[in-house]
Amino acid sequence: MGDTPAGETDGVTEPASATGSIPRPKATGLATGPGVPGVTKVDPIMVIDGVTRRFGGLTAVDVEHLEIPRNAITALIGPNGAGKTTLFNLLCGFDKPNTGTWSYDGQSLAGIPAFKVARMGQVRTFQLTKALSLLTVLENMKLGAPKQRGEKFWQAFFPFVWRKQETDNEEKARGLLKRFKLDAKEKDFAASLSGGQRKLLEMARALMSDPNLVMLDEPMAGVNPALTQSLLDHILDLKDLGVTVLFVEHDMHMVRHIADWVVVMAEGRVVAEGPPDSVMQDQAVIDAYLGSHQDVDLGVVTGRVAGELDSSAQELLEEIKEEEAASIANAEEETK
Repeated sequence: MGDTPAGETDGVTEPASATGSIPRPKATGLATGPGVPGVTKVDPIMVIDGVTRRFGGLTAVDVEHLEIPRNAITALIGPNGAGKTTLFNLLCGFDKPNTGTWSYDGQSLAGIPAFKVARMGQVRTFQLTKALSLLTVLENMKLGAPKQRGEKFWQAFFPFVWRKQETDNEEKARGLLKRFKLDAKEKDFAASLSGGQRKLLEMARALMSDPNLVMLDEPMAGVNPALTQSLLDHILDLKDLGVTVLFVEHDMHMVRHIADWVVVMAEGRVVAEGPPDSVMQDQAVIDAYLGSHQDVDLGVVTGRVAGELDSSAQELLEEIKEEEAASIANAEEETK
C-alpha cells in the first residue's frame, strides 16, 4: 500500500505523520476536468457504470457513471433516502443490482460475494457496528486476519501448521490496538466498549487484511464528541498509509475538514461531484438538502462555517443541533 512510511510500531506500519499532528494537505488534481457528475478521474480505483437497484416500484440507486479516485478520501453525502448505503451494499457484494457493472482496481466485482470482495482488498465498516460482543477485543481483531490456516478443517488438527501465523496475527492485532488506543481493552469483552470505541475497533479490525480501499458507513454516527477528533485523525492516517477511503457522512464539517473529493447523491442519482468547498456551494446540492432554493453555503446552514445567518437559517441550525444532541444521547443510552 504505497511507499514505505517513516516508522513501525509492534509490527504495524505507522503513518509518516502521527495521529493528531499538523493538518495534512488535501489531494489535488484528482479529475481530468471540472467537477461534474461522472467526471473522469486521473487514477480511479473504482469505476461504476449503469448500476441500478429497484425495490418494487422504487428506484433506490441509479448511477450512470462514477469513478472513485485512488489514494484520496472521498465523501459520499446526500439527504436521508438518497441511496448511499444501498450503493455501499452493492459495491461490497452485500446486495445485487438490477443492472450495471463496477470494477475495483481493474477487476470486475459484479456477482462476487462479500467475503471474496474483502479478500481482494476492499473492506467496509457499518453504521451499526458489527463487533462480536461475547468475544474479547483482541479476539475480534484476530477475526479480521485473512487466509487463516487454522480455519481449514484438517489443518486445524495440526498446530504446527498454523501456530506461527496465529502468533503473527496476534502481534499485528496488538499493534493496531495500540495505534487506536484500545490496547488497554484487549482482554475486555467487546460488549463493554462505548459506541465510539466500537467504531475504532471496527476500523482497526478492517486494517488486519491490509486493504487498499476502506469504505466507512457513517463513521461518526452515535460517537461521543470526545472521540470525534480521534476518529478523524485515524481516517486521515489511512490516506497517509496509501489507503483509499470512501465514506458516507452527514456531518458537513467533517466532510469539509478531511475529504479531498465529494460525491453527492439525491433520489438515487449522483447530482454533483467536486472538491468540498465548491460542492458545498453548489445549488443542486443545497436544493437536495433543503428542498428549495436557498442563497447560502451548505456548510453555513449546518452551522459549521463562520458567517452571518438569517433568521430562517438560524432556526434550522438550532433544529439540527437539537436533533444531533438527541441522536448522540440515544446512542449513548443504547450502549449502556
